Amino acid sequence: MAESESSNQTLKSEKPKPLRCIVKLGGAAITCKNELETINGTNLRLFCQQLREAMARSSVAKVFGMDWSRVSGDQIVIDDVEEPAFDLDTNFIVVHGAGSFGHFQASRSGVHKGGLQRPLVKAGFVATRISVTTLNLEIVRALARGVPSVGVSPFASGWTTRRRNIASADASHIGEALHAGLVPVLHGDAVLDNLQECTILSGDVIIRHLAQLLLPEYVVFLTDVLGVYDRPPTDTNAILLKEIAVDEDGNWSIIKPLLGHLKKEVEITVAAHDTTGGMETKIAEAAAIAKLGIDVYITKVQYTLYELSREKWVIVVFLMIGLELLYGLPNRFALFDYKNYLSLPSGILKLK
Repeated sequence: MAESESSNQTLKSEKPKPLRCIVKLGGAAITCKNELETINGTNLRLFCQQLREAMARSSVAKVFGMDWSRVSGDQIVIDDVEEPAFDLDTNFIVVHGAGSFGHFQASRSGVHKGGLQRPLVKAGFVATRISVTTLNLEIVRALARGVPSVGVSPFASGWTTRRRNIASADASHIGEALHAGLVPVLHGDAVLDNLQECTILSGDVIIRHLAQLLLPEYVVFLTDVLGVYDRPPTDTNAILLKEIAVDEDGNWSIIKPLLGHLKKEVEITVAAHDTTGGMETKIAEAAAIAKLGIDVYITKVQYTLYELSREKWVIVVFLMIGLELLYGLPNRFALFDYKNYLSLPSGILKLK
């Protein structure tokens, strides 16, 4: 038997490792959502850096530079190749939203409402896919310096919906990519729908489907705000919800903070061009994931290790927010009991 065939058989015979985490990178966090097809480069670079650090099994000062991922005009960065740089725990899946990519095209043409036979909808379907796959390419390109990632498009993978709920979505190729040491990067996409001909499949729905199939240790939603509020976070009286409990029926209730006699309910607004349901869909899908017994964190992407290092906490601060949660140290949930010592700028959904 040829050496390559033997190597392939060995790879397939190895037992797959449990999936560590699915990360949802919110479109509003890595794009300028009110500016057509504009990437927030600062947040995207921060995300890539923290994901790389979360995957690293050992501390490495320099990262292997994949110069072939550069585009014209990028600065050439030549890093020393160090063996520990390849020692990564790549058992992650990234799913990103569209932000200012795709939503405008989809909303103006009505792709999310169906009717693919109409010329405007068909043109919008094509334009939406061009836009979201362009963003996916740029995210994979940004991750490529240190994270062996590959773009995976739901439409190209044959995923379909029925009234916007997933009808067919084979994820075997995603499992194979993980087994090969690659990080799949999926995105919200325009897909075919069995009843209304076409629609938009949101990244939040994709995450719920993958969580049901692959049962990750936990799920992290990264957004442009600190988490889930009882009203739009632009409201000066908005309260950050620290902990939400989900019962076996999928109903959820606010645990922390205690709103008491105020009896406040969560008030949600959705941008006019958002064709995926915004925060309302995010909460519903996060609750469905928590119902599986998988803890879900919703937090802000902008916080960095550098910023947190300036805080004078006694306990390990890099678990507090953002992708620091991905390090997965034992008893990470115990942080929520230290209410007298710190206030966590993030939220968690967990099964009652």
